[in-house]
Amino acid sequence: MPNPYLPVPAKILAIQPQTPVDYTFKLATDIEPAWGQFVEISLPGYGEAPISISDAGAGYIELTIRRVGQVTTALHRLNPGDTVYLRGPYGTGFPLAEFAGHQLVIAAGGTGVAPVKGLINYYANHPGELEGLHLLLGFKTPADILFRADIERWQTIFPTILTVDQGPGGWPGRVGLVTEFVREIPLKPHARIIVVGPPLMIEFTVAEFIKHQVNPEQIWVSLERRMHCGLGKCGHCKINDFYVCLEGPVFNYSQARNLVD
Repeated sequence: MPNPYLPVPAKILAIQPQTPVDYTFKLATDIEPAWGQFVEISLPGYGEAPISISDAGAGYIELTIRRVGQVTTALHRLNPGDTVYLRGPYGTGFPLAEFAGHQLVIAAGGTGVAPVKGLINYYANHPGELEGLHLLLGFKTPADILFRADIERWQTIFPTILTVDQGPGGWPGRVGLVTEFVREIPLKPHARIIVVGPPLMIEFTVAEFIKHQVNPEQIWVSLERRMHCGLGKCGHCKINDFYVCLEGPVFNYSQARNLVD
């Protein structure tokens, strides 16, 4: 039997700094993920970390990794041509069949934009699959904005609201929390909603959509903070009777609202 904990090597094809602490790694691999899944990335002597797949294509995936600890700090020291190790993909992805033919709204905050980047790019190339796509993207400050070139392209394709919590002098865009702009989206009765970001952002943004007559069954969230081994063995991500890494990280909100983090 193959060892499910045994990773395989992957060469770093490119590294794109997004901010001083967020780098996007393009890795050579034959992994073909569903949008919303994650992989475990590791370095011998440092450990491994679960990271959502921010994009993918023939022969590669992209991981946008924030430098927050031992493993991610070691990853940020690497260069193109170096080797990392991967296992996966794990978890559930976003249910594209549920979105087909409907208006889709994606509300994402901070690094929560990474798990939906590939999905947005997918719909940019397959616009006929939806009735329409609206983007609501929030970051702490302008310096924290990820995927600037992608966002500029998305703004030419989809109605997009880009906001920052704190806008210093000279910032020409919107200032305010994501929740403040939900009311500006012309929601259709059967719209599908995706909300991804920090737990509090998810909680209050979902509440705002529900206040605007969106049913919980029309909302999907990604609960990633507690993931660890990816195999449902360590118990780190267990909430009630659910293992987030197996039955998530993507959940319909009618189920996720009972998963108290």
